[in-house]
Amino acid sequence: MRLVRLGIDDLRAFSRVELSPAPRFNLFVGANGAGKTSVLEAIHVLSTGRSFRSGARDALIRRGESSFRVFAEVRDEARQRNSRLGLERSTKSWEARLDGEAIPSLSQLFMQLAVLCFEPSSHQLIGGAAEHRRRFVDWALFHVEPNFLPAWRRYQRALKQRNALLRAQQAEECGPWEIELATSGEIITEQRRAWLASLEPALQAATQRFLPELGPARIQFSSGWNERSGLLEAFAAGRSRDAVLGHTAVGPHRADWSLSFEQAPHREMLSRGQEKLAVLACLLTQAERFSIQTGRWPVLLFDDLASELDAEHLERTLDWLSAIPAQVWITGTAPLPIAASGENRMFHVEHAQVAVAG
Repeated sequence: MRLVRLGIDDLRAFSRVELSPAPRFNLFVGANGAGKTSVLEAIHVLSTGRSFRSGARDALIRRGESSFRVFAEVRDEARQRNSRLGLERSTKSWEARLDGEAIPSLSQLFMQLAVLCFEPSSHQLIGGAAEHRRRFVDWALFHVEPNFLPAWRRYQRALKQRNALLRAQQAEECGPWEIELATSGEIITEQRRAWLASLEPALQAATQRFLPELGPARIQFSSGWNERSGLLEAFAAGRSRDAVLGHTAVGPHRADWSLSFEQAPHREMLSRGQEKLAVLACLLTQAERFSIQTGRWPVLLFDDLASELDAEHLERTLDWLSAIPAQVWITGTAPLPIAASGENRMFHVEHAQVAVAG
């Protein structure tokens, strides 16, 4: 899939921007603070409802305005069709539109545009909290497994109800919600396990490209409970403990996974640079696996790529990206060695204004 048009109104410093991106590489060049990252943010928000940068969603709204809007036309080559997406965020609500019609579910909109992003805080996928790694896997399952989202919603609803009963000191009434948690949680767990297993062979090749000194890589999955017992039994056995805690301490919402190497079996053994390269390998592997599963490549975003990688690894990354048909968006303070062609385009960004370079 690729964007054939992008519009941004009142997001960050932008008043209004309209772009016609190239089908392959789109490079945004400008000084720090010019607004380059905000272009990528707009795409990420349209795909997920959130920025990849920290901070409240309302901080995305341009100062003095009451809302921001992002709209795009997306080409899905696998299905041979274009879709028009629109998302507006005010300080109080979201409004989503698909092909000109208002839609009640943001997830219906997000399903139309798959985006993966590599940016300065991406190292948290390896060194950060487990929620980053769960989100990585669940992003893929949201797009490729039709029954993942219903199961995830059922699990979240039941978890909220069980936690409410625990806080109200009514743990004895948790049984029906635990059945719902176990039923939906087992679906989520098996899909996560299967997706990670499908990534591992290609990840071996990717880490060999970027981190050959660390030896073979392995993915280890933790379901979030001791699997010597079933999930339903784990909830029942933990009621007394959870009543004291006031929340559910085990289950798929506590799942995690780790990436280990023959020469670095623990993530604490990786340098910050190695963490970034490991994350890059994971993202590129995720994109490749997504394309195999769906027949489409996600849109790939790289914020300030040249400052995140040394010259050798930057060259390896650009070579890999040049060999695949995905649409790629890259920001930087200087041009990159990307061949000039009708499929590639460079934009100059200055004072929240974007113009085609040359």
